[in-house]
Amino acid sequence: MLPTLRQLQYLKLLGENGSFSRAAEAAHVTQPTLSAGVQELERILGAPVVDRARSGVILTPVGEETLRRAKDILARAEDLVQAAKSAGQPLSGRFRLGVIPTIAPFLLPRALPILRDRFPSLRLFLREDLTSKLVASLKAGALDAALIALPYDTAGLATARVKDDELLAAIPPNHPMLAQRLIDPEALEGEDLILLEDGHCLREHALGGCNLEAPRGHNDEGAFAATSLDTLVQMVGSGLGVSLIPEMAVASGLAERANVGVRHLRATAPSREIAVAWRAGSSRETEARLLAEALASA
Repeated sequence: MLPTLRQLQYLKLLGENGSFSRAAEAAHVTQPTLSAGVQELERILGAPVVDRARSGVILTPVGEETLRRAKDILARAEDLVQAAKSAGQPLSGRFRLGVIPTIAPFLLPRALPILRDRFPSLRLFLREDLTSKLVASLKAGALDAALIALPYDTAGLATARVKDDELLAAIPPNHPMLAQRLIDPEALEGEDLILLEDGHCLREHALGGCNLEAPRGHNDEGAFAATSLDTLVQMVGSGLGVSLIPEMAVASGLAERANVGVRHLRATAPSREIAVAWRAGSSRETEARLLAEALASA
């Protein structure tokens, strides 16, 4: 006898909510119904999946492993349903797209009207978050695709290129480097370098693209980090240091609004690759590729 999808869903909700009552509420069933489903799952597996304590529900090692596999099974089952619903009419109905913060405000305003025109039946649900969290959501089946920047570890995912996005030097007003048409990456080493805080992949793209070392940590005098690109350019505009920012942000007017000078870098210009990623083997692959094509035209 095999576990049912409903039983696996109960376990997933238990792991997410930490209690039988909240999991039952999320599943829209009574607590005895959910409890009976979990007990039947344990009987089928021949081992307990949860420890029931006054403080809440704790998954056993068997429960943790079962949950890990259950997420993949449930994601594939949902893929099957969505693929059947959109058969013959790709990018119609619900599509859950994740986008990183250093892309969303600059590409989406141009891309969304194109998507509406090409796919009028598309119901797009957007989630903005850091790359690591979007990748985890993709693998767990909580997202259908994500718009991310490469290079990044995409093990278990497939990707389709959208476009390259050059990284440009952002320089405070009246800085001597503004007299140069092109900036040598080495010249940035002698400046206070402002980057996004840890967790933003743009930080690693900027450092790697110019072979620069990370600035000193937050606790060291003279070290700065920003929580968003908007904050970063404001810091540069205030004369706190220099930075590297994506061309799509410059094209949106972000640097101009902060009175920040922008220059291209010499030699091989550092860049990041904007791509649509999806879980390898997902039935939404065709739709993800169509999405990448539409975004490339934005």
